[in-house]
Amino acid sequence: MSEILRFQDWSDPVPAGDREVVSRLPEEDDGERPPLLFVPGMGHGGWAFTEHWLAHAASRGWPSHAVTPRPGGDLRAQAHDVVQTAAALPRQTVLIGHGTGARVVARALGRYPARAAVLVSPVLDGWAALGAALRGNPAGTIPALFGGPLRFSAKQLFGPGLPAEQAQAHLERIGARPRAELFGRDALPEPVGGPPTLVVGSPDDRVVRRPELDKAAARYGGAPLLFPGMGHYLMLETSWQEPIDAILDWLGKQTPAR
Repeated sequence: MSEILRFQDWSDPVPAGDREVVSRLPEEDDGERPPLLFVPGMGHGGWAFTEHWLAHAASRGWPSHAVTPRPGGDLRAQAHDVVQTAAALPRQTVLIGHGTGARVVARALGRYPARAAVLVSPVLDGWAALGAALRGNPAGTIPALFGGPLRFSAKQLFGPGLPAEQAQAHLERIGARPRAELFGRDALPEPVGGPPTLVVGSPDDRVVRRPELDKAAARYGGAPLLFPGMGHYLMLETSWQEPIDAILDWLGKQTPAR
C-alpha cells in the first residue's frame, strides 16, 4: 500500500534537518536524462559515491547527486530527506541506495514516484545482515548490540583485489553506531507508480548473502545483477567501473528520453 499520505506525517512530522548534497553535473545537460540521487548507508556520507561513481555517471551524461543522511536520523527521517531532496531536483529522479541506504530508498519509494530505482547490496532484512556480521566478525559486531559502534573488517566489506591501504582508508571513514531499528524486518511499502527496480550485488558479499539478494530482487519482480569477486562496496572496489556502467546501461533502457 502506498505511503504518500500518512497520518503520522501530520501528527508527528519529521523535524527539519540539514541535508548535505554533493553534485556532479554533465558538461552539457540536454535535459533528456533523469537526475540520479545516490543514498549511502549507515555511517557513511556522500563520499562513498564521490570517490568514483558520481563523476563517472556525470561523464556519461547523467546529472548525479549524493545525499548524506542526517546525523542520528532514524529510517523515517532519512526516507523523508531522500523524498525532499528528490522532489527539489528539476526532473523525476532515479533513486540509488547502497546497503542500509537501499532500505531507506525502499521506504522512500512508497512516497516518491521515482523514475526508476537501483538497490545496491541492499540490507532489506536487518536480522539476516546482523547474523552474517556476527558469524564473520563477532568481536566487531557484539558491541553494537549494546549501543556501541559496529566495527567492520576489510575482509567483510571488500573483495581481495582492493589494496590493503585503500581498504583501511575507507574503513577509517566509516562511523557506524547502528540504531536498533536497522536490525529489524519492517514491512516495506509498495513503490508508488511501479518504477522499474534493479537489485545489484555480489555473490561474494559477506554482508548481504546471495539468498538475500535473490529475495530482494524477487520482491521487485526480477533477478539480481551480480558481480562475482567483489565485496559489499561495489563503488569502492578496484573494478568499480563495471557495476556503475551496467547500472547506467540498464537505466538508459528503462528511462528513454521523453
